[in-house]
Amino acid sequence: MTAPAADGGGRAARRVQGTYYTLMLGNTLAASFIWGINTLFLLDAGLTNLEAFAANAFFSLGMFVFEIPTGVVADTLGRRASYLLGTITLAVTTALYWLLWVWQSPFWAWAVVSVLLGLGFTFFSGAVDAWLVDALHATGYRGSLETVFGRAVIVGNVAMLGGSVLGGVIAQLTNLGVPFLVRAGILLIMFVVAAILMRDLGFTPERGAGPIAATRNVLRASVRYGLGNRPVRWLMLTTPFTMGVTIYAFYALQPYLLELWGDEDAYSVAGLAAALLSGAGIIGGLLAPHVRRRFRKRTSVILVAAISSALGLVALAVTANFWVAVAMIAVWGIASSIDDPVHRAYLNDMIPSKQRATVLSFDSLLGSAGGAAIQPVLGRAADLGGYGFSLLWSGVIQAFAVPFVLLSRAERDPADTRRDVAGAGAGTTGDEPAADSAMPPAAS
Repeated sequence: MTAPAADGGGRAARRVQGTYYTLMLGNTLAASFIWGINTLFLLDAGLTNLEAFAANAFFSLGMFVFEIPTGVVADTLGRRASYLLGTITLAVTTALYWLLWVWQSPFWAWAVVSVLLGLGFTFFSGAVDAWLVDALHATGYRGSLETVFGRAVIVGNVAMLGGSVLGGVIAQLTNLGVPFLVRAGILLIMFVVAAILMRDLGFTPERGAGPIAATRNVLRASVRYGLGNRPVRWLMLTTPFTMGVTIYAFYALQPYLLELWGDEDAYSVAGLAAALLSGAGIIGGLLAPHVRRRFRKRTSVILVAAISSALGLVALAVTANFWVAVAMIAVWGIASSIDDPVHRAYLNDMIPSKQRATVLSFDSLLGSAGGAAIQPVLGRAADLGGYGFSLLWSGVIQAFAVPFVLLSRAERDPADTRRDVAGAGAGTTGDEPAADSAMPPAAS
């Protein structure tokens, strides 16, 4: 299905962006109600630090296992169908999480439901960004992807700011379980909103193949347009380090700030960690397009952000002062948020339309693998040496992403210097990536 571009992409492109920002707002608001208190929630349920972060690791494992199957859903049933399935799955599994807390369930039950939570998020990963980029092409959008993704970062972080603070306050006034019920309710509302507003534009689902054949096709596309394309491969290999560290650090900041504050029951202070990162994200989203314009190459921005993030985590680890820690969290959050829209724009511009959801899902899969491997290790480090010790190692692990950015930069892909959507695939139909010697021949 395609949309008319007679208006030059103006009204139609704005409608697409408005829908995307609405989905981003609702998704992040729902998720963020528990972000500020999730670790405290797990510890209150009787889990140790190792078990709490292992539960998070099982969530990442669920995302790893289900990325490819849900990529098949996005490419065969459509990106809208994938999103709707995600909202329902997350609403149900969030309610199950609350029940586990009520019942003080054993660790194995948390592991199972955490895997199912990962399933819910895999319906979103890849599908929503792919829906956006294809719809922008279909409606004749002429601006840069960094601008759209930068605004999305701002919208998401505004929602995160409100949700994380409200979640902490609600937990303080009621109990640690209520924010999970609020989250489930918002997800059900987002199901209705997406059913009304979201349509697949510029993309026709490839139906007809059976599930096994479809999965095989998805895997081939992931290899050919992902790992088989050198600049994409190197960029994707940064994801296990950055995502694994980001997920751990985000949740470790909750008890770490309480430790520095000196009151383990100050749940609103725990929510401050998420609120700080959301405020930093708003600033980073605003700065990203401006920072991008000051560098000829996207990889230059990604490099600066990666190095700044690693140094910020190391500085955060060695401080014993609450307010210095707050400042370092802000540095880390701003650097990560400047990186996000540039990273996503660079990756999207190297992927053809029909394989976009697949390759983006594969990138998310690598991030989930990093989360599953890194979180238990850092959780154990926290048990042995404290949260500061684990955050120090987080900074070291984050730095491992830098060589892979340099390798991607060395491939000199045209996407590294591209400025706008109109320039993507110039001289082609817009669906093919730029010619590159790294691309293998088409599979038979």
